[in-house]
Amino acid sequence: MSRIISGAAGGSPLVSVPGTLTRPTTDRVKEALFSRLDAFDVISGARVLDLYAGSGSLGVESASRGAATVDLVEFDAKASAVCQRNADLVNTVAGRKVVSVHRSKVESFLDRTADAARWDLVFLDPPYPLDEPALAAVLAKLAPHLAAGGVVVVERSSRTPEPDWPAGMERFAEKKYGETRLWYAEPGIEPDTGAGAGPEA
Repeated sequence: MSRIISGAAGGSPLVSVPGTLTRPTTDRVKEALFSRLDAFDVISGARVLDLYAGSGSLGVESASRGAATVDLVEFDAKASAVCQRNADLVNTVAGRKVVSVHRSKVESFLDRTADAARWDLVFLDPPYPLDEPALAAVLAKLAPHLAAGGVVVVERSSRTPEPDWPAGMERFAEKKYGETRLWYAEPGIEPDTGAGAGPEA
């Protein structure tokens, strides 16, 4: 059973999505991921976006660790309901609504997002069948909404190629964990300003 690892709700069990349509991040990978994010100091007070949220495990972990707001985006009805149950758990512990659930396709959510909306930390754990052009299109829609100093984490099969990063987003680290590979990206440096660099690997 997956659980919240650390923070205000640390140790709490998470509801899992029934069936095999979702591929939850293992606790081993999640521990390594959040250890790295803690080192980057990007979680506390962050605006977090969890795309293809599944059970919402990564988003609610961020909320438990002090994120200011978390948006979980999941289209599947069963998974979205599980997201809501896990969000309710963390919101109850926090004593306020930190986590919001959006039942929506990722592309539609980003298309209707206000131009001024910015996130500090974004997780993308798309289904393995999602092809590279489709992922590239999502990353391109996301790029304008990444805050300066923000971090994007893409979880993919270790057998798939590096994502095709759009203008305005650059990979700065990657790590393989068995069948899983995590890619880390940050806002690209604008040539005329030199602004927007995120944490170093």
